[in-house]
Amino acid sequence: MTATEPLTAVPGGPAAGACPTRFKYWERKDLPHWQRRRRAFRRLTGHDLFPTDEQARMLCEDQFAGDPVAERFVADVFFGEIGHRRGRQLLDRALDHGVDAVPEAPESMRALFAELETVPDWVDRDLVEAGAAVWRRWGTMLFSVAGAITLEIYTEGAVAMPLSLAGGYAGDNALRRFLETSKFWIDVSEPGQLFEPRSQARKTAMQVRVMHVAVRKRVGDHPEWDHDAWGLPISQTYEQMTQIGGAVAPALMLWLAGVQTTPKEMRALIHFNRYMGHLLGVKPRWAPTTIVEQLQVLAMSTAARSYDSGPAGKELIESFPAAFAPREGQRGLKRLRAAYNHRIYSAYCALWMAPSTRRLYDMPPAFPWILIIAARWPLMTAVELVRRVPGLGGVHAAAMDRHRRGWHAAQMDGREAEFDASSALRR
Repeated sequence: MTATEPLTAVPGGPAAGACPTRFKYWERKDLPHWQRRRRAFRRLTGHDLFPTDEQARMLCEDQFAGDPVAERFVADVFFGEIGHRRGRQLLDRALDHGVDAVPEAPESMRALFAELETVPDWVDRDLVEAGAAVWRRWGTMLFSVAGAITLEIYTEGAVAMPLSLAGGYAGDNALRRFLETSKFWIDVSEPGQLFEPRSQARKTAMQVRVMHVAVRKRVGDHPEWDHDAWGLPISQTYEQMTQIGGAVAPALMLWLAGVQTTPKEMRALIHFNRYMGHLLGVKPRWAPTTIVEQLQVLAMSTAARSYDSGPAGKELIESFPAAFAPREGQRGLKRLRAAYNHRIYSAYCALWMAPSTRRLYDMPPAFPWILIIAARWPLMTAVELVRRVPGLGGVHAAAMDRHRRGWHAAQMDGREAEFDASSALRR
């Protein structure tokens, strides 16, 4: 069976649009409670709550699609005669000096870098920069909202199993990998860096892309992975969901914490995340490019949930707030900082997880710490108003950027992000 071959013909769904068996969209989209939600959404917005059937079909099929260009490179180099250690050295040299500085580079590596260095015609550089500026303005709030809202999708085996098998976001590794992801967010949102050929942003994006492919290969070959049920590990659809998780979803959620993002800024975020996704090898059949389309994809994925991640999802979800708790050996200011982070991230999880999801897991108490978020809401709102005063927006953004860098450096405590593609699965 090929990666894009339909698996089933679901009654009521387009014949060519079959989904992995655990993605229950076609069976559930016409249930009464979803029909009520569709009517309410149409009255409010004039649009359907769900994508068109053709768009939904493409999202379903993309759950069996990967990243062929990067996969050929990884198979050639990392899993071939060159091996992981030497392959990483070649990759880093090409990222630092250009692929022409690697005369022994195989054709698959040259094809990968040709794709990296080609800016698609649809890209609006000014809009990309405007979206990156929003991430910088959010500061550490990006880290908190992105980390917390991601827990919702960990209920799904298609997402939780690759992360659980790789071990990066579970148990004691949860904080380390989250901080690596935070480093990625910082790097790619630096001004102008996504378009600079030798920038740290592009280097980090390529390292993450290669890491995803290596994990996809290992997990896809693992006996616990069910291709019919979940499609391809780290598929195009779920990678695209990550881009939505950096655009409209957090923009709306942050209003609950007093951070206001306008529709114009959301449109810039969508474009920025789409180009960032391109650098990561995310090239879906259909990319939602409007606020409504991103909401439709979120609604579709919510309707399709099967809550089948079991112990893997439980470990991932419960590991996230626990990762910020004080660690053995921490003293003084470091311990106080860790204690605060643990409590405020527990509150963020309560704020941005659905209560019905949170009740399924053993999560730390949010009260009274959530009162901190409520108490500072007026201040955050005032800051949002002040930053719109001419001349003050740049000052605010610079301060938030410095704060996120300082927070990340304190958490890393001298360590460096590795984005390692060589690690074996933990079981």
